[in-house]
Amino acid sequence: MPDTEVMFCAAAKGRVSDAKDRLHLDVQHTFDEVPAPDVLLVPGGNVVREMTSGHPILDWIRSAHRSTTYTTSVCTGSLLLAAAGLLRGLRATTHWVAYDALREYGAEPVEQRVVFEDRIVTGAGVSAGIDLALEVAARLHGPEVAQAIQLNLEYDPQPPFDSGSPAKASQAVMDRLDDLVALWQA
Repeated sequence: MPDTEVMFCAAAKGRVSDAKDRLHLDVQHTFDEVPAPDVLLVPGGNVVREMTSGHPILDWIRSAHRSTTYTTSVCTGSLLLAAAGLLRGLRATTHWVAYDALREYGAEPVEQRVVFEDRIVTGAGVSAGIDLALEVAARLHGPEVAQAIQLNLEYDPQPPFDSGSPAKASQAVMDRLDDLVALWQA
């Protein structure tokens, strides 16, 4: 997006790794160094559930949200927005496996790829994150900018299968997913 500086931040500077130690991100800014982002994007992942109680990110989300133009999340990142108290009584989305957890925090889970509730925006799974980003870009900089970003990404979804949500997937596919998840978690 034009006039945009992307900053990754965490409770402490340094390397942050995923739960399987496969993906690494070097964080150069602490939460204290980014007190008032214009757009806040909270990603999801397997580690999110461990962060929903007592983690410093919750206080930072609450504080940063006071000044954001948009506070957003992708996938299970919405659980952190909910745990921070931002989604109580609001419609929101997340990865479908986390609908019940989202509901436990007082949000109303909806089966949509992107949900706008005023300046809080939640996106479903990973690919919905692109949809969310394009919609926010359009609202901030206009539809032509968002479409130019889409063209640059060559984001022209034409999935080879139509099983991208539980409502569309067969029982055999759902069963196979259970098997794959067990392997990934091992």
